[in-house]
Amino acid sequence: MKELNFDELLNIKTGKDQVGMPRSIHYHRYEPTPYSALQDLFQSYELKSSDRVVDFGSGKGRLNFFIHYLFQSTVIGIEMNEQFYQQAVENRDSYLKKKKGRRSSIEFHCCLAEEYEIHPADNVFYFFNPFSVQIFMKIINNILFSLEFSPRDIEIVLYYSSDDYVHYLENHPLFELKKEINLSGEYEHNVYERFLVYGLVY
Repeated sequence: MKELNFDELLNIKTGKDQVGMPRSIHYHRYEPTPYSALQDLFQSYELKSSDRVVDFGSGKGRLNFFIHYLFQSTVIGIEMNEQFYQQAVENRDSYLKKKKGRRSSIEFHCCLAEEYEIHPADNVFYFFNPFSVQIFMKIINNILFSLEFSPRDIEIVLYYSSDDYVHYLENHPLFELKKEINLSGEYEHNVYERFLVYGLVY
């Protein structure tokens, strides 16, 4: 299925038109995860309806709607760009007109990623290289802090991750690599075309 066909299926619009440059060198430009990559991911990585997935740098919400469509998980998108945030909210309204689901199970927040207050039930955190490793480290610390009050299993899912992200998690005493998913022939041409799933060390 082509990118546009998936948007039509979900009744959303998530193309990658750009809206200027980010205001900070720590944040990267909008780029939605390709649907082909998401198909590869979810062929070997399943979610449950009880999961609560947070997408940092969610843009127009592509990942959120795709996950909700497949698994009915609760999905939360964190986006600092107000225009993308508004488009995500419009996409939610359009998606829910066509698909069954509670509005409360698809949330979007317009804020800096490091300012999002981790919910006690958030347990899967998705990053498509949206910002610098300094911001990433702050968010990981926010997640770990939340575990002190609400102990639970969590997973960090990275796509096209920078070497800095990987180095940080590989050397973090509380995380270990649980799964690596290479993309249908793409990985041999580009080492970044892969998903990495990290979980807590026990």
